[in-house]
Amino acid sequence: MEFQSSKIGIAPIDKDSETLLSQLEHKDRYLPFLEKMSEKRKCEWLSVRTLLKTLSGEEKEIAYQPSGKPYLPDHSYHISISHTNYKGIANNDKLLGYVAMILNAEKEVAIDIEMISPRVLKIKNRFLSEKEIESISADNEIVHLLLHWSAKESVFKILDAENVDYQTQIHISPFVPVIGEWGSFEVMETRTKRQQAFLVNYFVADDFVLTTII
Repeated sequence: MEFQSSKIGIAPIDKDSETLLSQLEHKDRYLPFLEKMSEKRKCEWLSVRTLLKTLSGEEKEIAYQPSGKPYLPDHSYHISISHTNYKGIANNDKLLGYVAMILNAEKEVAIDIEMISPRVLKIKNRFLSEKEIESISADNEIVHLLLHWSAKESVFKILDAENVDYQTQIHISPFVPVIGEWGSFEVMETRTKRQQAFLVNYFVADDFVLTTII
């Protein structure tokens, strides 16, 4: 999909590695990496590359900075990648999760995707400030918490800085989550001297939440 000059793609991880590899041209280039991976990791790794091919229209190499941040060596796009694992039973046990990607030819972007799960309830005090906890909606608590976590993950990717404290250095303005359509809310970071403000765009689906910074 096209969204505010960015290309955004979301793909289920539901195909085996042989099927995914058959969709790519440079198989010999990938085999040395794939030999060291489990089948699950192969599916994630190859799903990223097939999604990139779909979004960009051609097969491209992905490289990584020392921090782990991905980039395209041909500099055709700024890129951000996220994937999430499915912990339950879905699609006859074939759905492993999702991979999400955003491309923008002109500026840095970030994306994060999270499966909707009550596990976030156990860690909310680790990444939310007291003020943020007070603003969480009782009606959509899990989704609201996950949007906070996902947004802070997206900000972390944009900052590309070490030792970012999600609880004290990334601050989310109160918002009421909407379901099934795009929404947005404001986030402020105090980790860097720039103290940047971001508008986070988000979407809540049946089984995942997605956040982007464009």
